[in-house]
Amino acid sequence: MKKILLIIVLFLFAASSQIFAQTKVSGIVIDKSKQPVPFANIVFKGSSTGTVTNEDGRFYLESPNNYQTLVVSSVGFSEKEITLTKSVNYNFTIELKDQETLKEVVIYTGKTSKKDNPALVILRKIWAKKRKNGLYKFNQYQMEKYEKVEFDINSIDSAYRKNKLFKGMEFIFDHVDTSKVTGKTYLPIFINEALSDVYGDNRIPKTKEIVKANKTSGYEGNQQILSFIKDLYVDYNIYNNYINLFHKTFTSPLSTTGIDTYNYVLRDSTFIDKKWCYNIVFYPRRKNELTFKGDFWVNDTTFAIKKINMAVTKSANINWVKDIYVEQEFDVLNDSIFLLTKDYLMSDFALNKKEKSKGVYGKRTTYFQNHKFNIEKPAKFYKEEVNFVDNEVYKKSDEYWEENRFEKLSKDEKGVYKMLDTLKTVPAFKRLTNLVTVLASGYINHNWFDFGPIFSTFGYNEVEGFRTQIGGRTYFGPNDTWRVQAFTAYGARDDKFKYGFAGKWMIDKKNRVIISAGNRRDIEQLGASLTISNDILSRSYGSSAFFTTGSNGKLTNVGLTNAYIAIEPVKNLTFQTGVTYKTLESASPVFSLNYYTTLPSAENPAGVVKSNTTQSEFNIQAEWTPNRRTIAYGVERSIANAPYSTLFVNYSQGYKGIINSDFNYKKIELYYKQPIIIGPLGRSDVILELGKTYGTVPLGLLSIVPGNQTFFTIENTFSNLNYYEFVTDKYATAQWTHDFNGRFFARVPFLRKLNWREFIGVKAAYGTISDANKAINASGLNYVAPENVYWEYNAGIGNIFKVFRLDLSWRGSYLDMPNINRFAVKGSFGFYF
Repeated sequence: MKKILLIIVLFLFAASSQIFAQTKVSGIVIDKSKQPVPFANIVFKGSSTGTVTNEDGRFYLESPNNYQTLVVSSVGFSEKEITLTKSVNYNFTIELKDQETLKEVVIYTGKTSKKDNPALVILRKIWAKKRKNGLYKFNQYQMEKYEKVEFDINSIDSAYRKNKLFKGMEFIFDHVDTSKVTGKTYLPIFINEALSDVYGDNRIPKTKEIVKANKTSGYEGNQQILSFIKDLYVDYNIYNNYINLFHKTFTSPLSTTGIDTYNYVLRDSTFIDKKWCYNIVFYPRRKNELTFKGDFWVNDTTFAIKKINMAVTKSANINWVKDIYVEQEFDVLNDSIFLLTKDYLMSDFALNKKEKSKGVYGKRTTYFQNHKFNIEKPAKFYKEEVNFVDNEVYKKSDEYWEENRFEKLSKDEKGVYKMLDTLKTVPAFKRLTNLVTVLASGYINHNWFDFGPIFSTFGYNEVEGFRTQIGGRTYFGPNDTWRVQAFTAYGARDDKFKYGFAGKWMIDKKNRVIISAGNRRDIEQLGASLTISNDILSRSYGSSAFFTTGSNGKLTNVGLTNAYIAIEPVKNLTFQTGVTYKTLESASPVFSLNYYTTLPSAENPAGVVKSNTTQSEFNIQAEWTPNRRTIAYGVERSIANAPYSTLFVNYSQGYKGIINSDFNYKKIELYYKQPIIIGPLGRSDVILELGKTYGTVPLGLLSIVPGNQTFFTIENTFSNLNYYEFVTDKYATAQWTHDFNGRFFARVPFLRKLNWREFIGVKAAYGTISDANKAINASGLNYVAPENVYWEYNAGIGNIFKVFRLDLSWRGSYLDMPNINRFAVKGSFGFYF
């Protein structure tokens, strides 16, 4: 969500000397009834340069060469040639006539699944050889890579230039350029370049990329923007059945399931680089699905792709992105090897998909060259560095870049570096970039100190009433090797101050050896999660939500002190060990944590009761997050991708008598989360949690099946459970949720345009509690464990107004318990693609 906020702010910025190619043309294709003709073929006559109209019949096409004729064709219409009287031809209206007589060439429409469709014959040959093409033909490979990422404000016009937002920054418009894809004007505001060497071994399989040089125009220290860029532009392979962009799964036009998703038409054939190639046009069979439209050229003997151009259909169920355009080019190494040499991806971020809406282009251009093959490297060569940064790669001279970048920068791109250096001194621009940083990080920076997090400033619960919190942290930069953070809070109802502070220091950068310690005195909702976090400053939704369902006074005064040491010996594998000292006492007169220190007997019928718990604890834990990517190299890092798998194991042991500790016990917990992408059917998330406590302990140290008394959907909680409804010392929970990404709503005509997305899910919990733990219970709370399995199921609609999700949840068991929630309604807000 923080990353999406960056784009939203750029939208606000966007809302408030040109270089022309030799031939440019744009317009709309219509039929005799003046209705747009979607997916019509547009090509410069005598060339392989073409495009396909979008769902609204609109197109833009340009070429560095001079052309005098445009050829327009579509299924069911007669081909039409348009004479171009000048090099720039905008806003053409081209009307096609119905086809009167059939030609000898058979044109396919609708479901192109006929066996004799030549396009499908070629497609099947591509499938047969796709695992034998390019880099897959070699045991090992290596190559040089140049990557350029650029962000641009688009649709610059005279009214835009006069906007008061740009007062004092008018000089930036000296660098306006024109997009070769859309024909719109744009202003570059960010450029990042990188040179690297790429190595791969198909037998292991492993890949490694070593960065040689990196250069950024402005925002050098803004880790939020750099993190967003890394997450935004992931690598993809057009030969795969599915392509992941913006956390969405698009069906590739080369997919083995493509026949069910696309229509294919063989349009042309010609020599390209002395190789005979076929040109196939593809477009989706249905609207609102995650598909592309475009065309590709394929060799007639290897059936390897020579060139492909494709754009995401405008009706695709994706937010904040109006257009996505992909272009890849392959060069012939020899008679049988086609290698990717250019990959171009452009996305148009906008608040809506209207034709004239302003937005921000995000562009990535990647070149590959100097391929070498079958040079074997030892297996240890591919081992990932845990925390390595070479600052020399950021210090390369301008002369180095002029000599080594694969593609020369345009005049306006060169000017961006100088322009942004100047722009950073303009007060209005400083305010804008500060706003981006605040929304993304949640902190307000002043010199070396960050105030925040601002999203925790206000809260509410029944004990504290309205809660106000202020805090901050040290911040010298994203790669700080140490950090101190603190907060203080005040509750208007209980008239008490709370506080917390913690510090951490990375004493070894190579293996990320970190020592940390802290202390907190606060009010907390215990039992809001099963797996324990040792983050001393963390806080649950249960004790900070403004509104809750039903009454909840089951809050605890928590005193927590801990110290730990962590190490990451292998990339994404972290071990941590430490000690914790905590005190627990009820914060409310309607809730008790009482337990018997001496059980009732004939001699002492009342027994001996204690109301607070004091506990010293040793713990050791391990966390494995394969495929997680991070950014920055300091004591704290940002996550640069999602989703990824997580396996977490924690072992804790309590020691009675140490610093007046009350109990001996052992506890083991396991948490596992696995995202599963199921092609066009969307994505599932599976979460498993297991745990057992060995020993006799009171309510404050038991495992509570987490309820959810807020109005919001919270992962790892049960929507139909209240807090402390189920108490266990041995438990197992399983949760499965699935996001269909609107696949079924897209088939319903009156729902299609809403772009809603379907969610379903099931959650279950099993647990027991020992007689000994029941016996020492003096809290007045009746311990109930879900020995017969508690379960609930839910269905929801997401993407309502692009930002809201509504979940309906039904209780499936334990229906005879008092004061239960058989049905619950939860919601959540978020900015998602």
